[in-house]
Amino acid sequence: MAVFTEEWWSVWWPWMLLWLATAIVAVVLLLSVTLAWFTRGRRGPDRNLTFSICFYLHDRSVMDHYQMRGYAAALRKEVEQRTSDATDGSIRAKVFGVSAGAGRKDNSEIVSRYLEVAEPISVIGVIMDVLEAKDVIVHVDLVNQSVRRNAALTNALATLGGSGSSPGAVRLRDIEDFVLIRGRFRKISESPDSTVLLAPYGDPDDPAQGPRVRVTCATEGLRNEVPGGAFSARCLGKVQDWNAREAILEVQAMAIFR
Repeated sequence: MAVFTEEWWSVWWPWMLLWLATAIVAVVLLLSVTLAWFTRGRRGPDRNLTFSICFYLHDRSVMDHYQMRGYAAALRKEVEQRTSDATDGSIRAKVFGVSAGAGRKDNSEIVSRYLEVAEPISVIGVIMDVLEAKDVIVHVDLVNQSVRRNAALTNALATLGGSGSSPGAVRLRDIEDFVLIRGRFRKISESPDSTVLLAPYGDPDDPAQGPRVRVTCATEGLRNEVPGGAFSARCLGKVQDWNAREAILEVQAMAIFR
C-alpha cells in the first residue's frame, strides 16, 4: 500500500500543485473583482451628479467649455451607443430631448443631428464625466469642512509650490482647477439679473457669521425656484477671490445640482 501511495504521488503531485495554484489565482481574482465592485458602488453616488436635479446652469460657460475642450467626441460616443441599442426594425431614439425614427436610418445622420442641437442641459453630464475621468475636480465639503484627497487636489497643490500653505491645510483660494462644493446654501438676494447664494463653512448656529462661500448666479440660468430657506446642493465652478474683510470666498458657478 505504501508503494502504491508513493507511486501515486510521483505521478500526480505536479497536477496537484497546478490545481492548487489555479485555485489560489481564482480566489485572488474573485476578491479583486469583489473589492472593485464594492469600491465602485460606494463612490458611484458621490461622483455621478447627473442623477440629481440640475438646479442652475450658466449656459454660456457650459457651451463655451464644451466647444473649446472638444467634448463632441464624448457626446458622439454616448449618442452612438444609445442609437445602436435599438435592435428592432426601426430606430426610435430620444436622446437629449430630440427624437428620431425613420426605419433603419443611418446612425451617423442621427448623431450629426443630435450634435447640431446640443444644448447646455444636454452636455453638462458629458462634461462632468470627462472632468471626473481626467481628475480635475477638487471635491469640497463645507458642512464637514473637508477636502477629498484625490488626484485633482494633489495636482493642484503641486502647482502651488511655495505658496505658504502647510502640508495639512488646503486654502481654497489657491485652487485653480474646478471645485465641486457641497454645502447648505441660502438665497440672500435676487434681482432680474442675478441671484446670490451663501453657504457657511461648517454648521454654525448663525450662518451669517464666520467664513462663507458666495455664489452669484445669473437669474435666467435658474431652472427651478430657489427655496425660501437653506437647501443642500453641490456647486461646480471656479474659485474667484477671497474677501478677507468679509470672510467670503467668491465662486463662479457653472452648474448647481440638488
